[in-house]
Amino acid sequence: MQEQVSGKSFQRQSQSSTPSLPNYQTDGFFDELVDERNLSRPDTEELVSLFNRLPPAELYRKQQAIERSLYQMGITFTVYSDSAGTEKIFPFDVIPRIVSAMLWKHIDAGLKQRIRALNRFLCDIYNEQAIVKDGIIPKELIDSSPAYLKECHGLKPFNDVWCHITGTDLIRDNEGTVFVLEDNLRCPSGVSYVLQNRHVMKRNFPQVFGASRVRPVSDYSWRLFDLLRGIAPPNVENPAIVVLTPGIYNSAYYEHSFLAQNMGVRLVEGRDLVVENDFLYMRTTGGLKRVDVIYRRIDDAFLDPKTFRKDSVLGVAGLMDVYRAGNVSLANAPGTGIADDKVIYAFVPEMIRYYLGEEAILPNVPTYVCQKEDDRKYVLEHMDELVIKAAGESGGYGVLIGPHATKEQRAEYAAKIKADPRNWIAQPTLQLSRVPTLIDGQLEGRHVDLRPYILCRRQDDVWVLPGGLTRVALRKGSLVVNSSQGGGSKDTWVVAEEGQQVASLKNGIKPVPDSEQIDPPRT
Repeated sequence: MQEQVSGKSFQRQSQSSTPSLPNYQTDGFFDELVDERNLSRPDTEELVSLFNRLPPAELYRKQQAIERSLYQMGITFTVYSDSAGTEKIFPFDVIPRIVSAMLWKHIDAGLKQRIRALNRFLCDIYNEQAIVKDGIIPKELIDSSPAYLKECHGLKPFNDVWCHITGTDLIRDNEGTVFVLEDNLRCPSGVSYVLQNRHVMKRNFPQVFGASRVRPVSDYSWRLFDLLRGIAPPNVENPAIVVLTPGIYNSAYYEHSFLAQNMGVRLVEGRDLVVENDFLYMRTTGGLKRVDVIYRRIDDAFLDPKTFRKDSVLGVAGLMDVYRAGNVSLANAPGTGIADDKVIYAFVPEMIRYYLGEEAILPNVPTYVCQKEDDRKYVLEHMDELVIKAAGESGGYGVLIGPHATKEQRAEYAAKIKADPRNWIAQPTLQLSRVPTLIDGQLEGRHVDLRPYILCRRQDDVWVLPGGLTRVALRKGSLVVNSSQGGGSKDTWVVAEEGQQVASLKNGIKPVPDSEQIDPPRT
């Protein structure tokens, strides 16, 4: 596809007029901004020309100015395992990633297809389990998943939508083909950085941004608010919405407060809420106020100590009773984790075929499921070629990149696989695409992935944010892009097609115009 896009564009101008990065090294990797001759790809001409016009010191100065701006805005995240201090500024790189209109059209269609199938799967697996009975997914893989919650069996969320907000991780290989690396259907984070990254880039690179015909992301908060209003219990006309956070020590607390503020809704903790007579209320200085919709950013296990973990002090006792009674809506529904279990991920193409009768538009990365005897044998014999992943881990933890691992590390993981094969998958080591990144004042290639965000109100009402969080592995040669593992982020510019809205230089993040008239929480 990329080649088709490239070919079409290069017919418009001669090679000699195409801007290039003469001193940049692609090192044989697929680069998102320039081709193997260092010539700009379609839609990146303005950006590459800017690099040639700007003195290196000026680019470095802008990078430092943006970092100061992000620091002053308090854009942080938390690394629990960092003993030196948990709260950090999320590293940001000043070079944006550009996605052509044609490629984005392909991604958009693939993500919409995927979330429709995953929601059908969640409806099915917590009710009839037809996909198991028809032999598409082995029953033991469902029953043995820690993310499959028997407490959710029989649930039927409004409109049959379990996952309203999704963050899907995409990568491109050395041919430029887009693969789905991972689905995130529980509490995907990162969208606040997408909005803030865009805000600072427009301020610092107004000319090239304006000339690049970039699609806007500034209305995400408004669309999220509209979705939450749309999933309220059917008999509620003006629903009260809250964002439920674990609190200030959570790694994504900045994002929780950011989204609540931009939607004009209350940010609450579990202690702010109480259940009475099968309804949910918020404690306020003016007394109890009913709550109709929760955008919850608490993991399933901590959501309700009466139903899940008894020792949870983060959730609301009795919340699941209110949910089952249909008196409150949860986004996302509890139990969605079974659909992003790394083992179940391997079956998503079959899900798409089974539920939709279609072939997957976006392919999975080929995956070996170690629970299968033949797959396990192959994995154990080829550990030096594969990426090994623990099914129950996230954030880049529990990952072994075989070609970069020592013999002792591979032996350690082999023992883990033999001891608990259900918890392990393996994938070939793909050469992730790269984007020029400012390192010590010079442009160097670094590997990236992309997390677009998808909002789903009904099966026929799915919207994909035109952009997403480009995560970049800042360490040379590293394939691990997670922020907890030293990764940073970039702005993602999706180029508009003819007739599509183009982002304005003047408008910032678009807040929801009318905030709810609810008394402030008591705590």
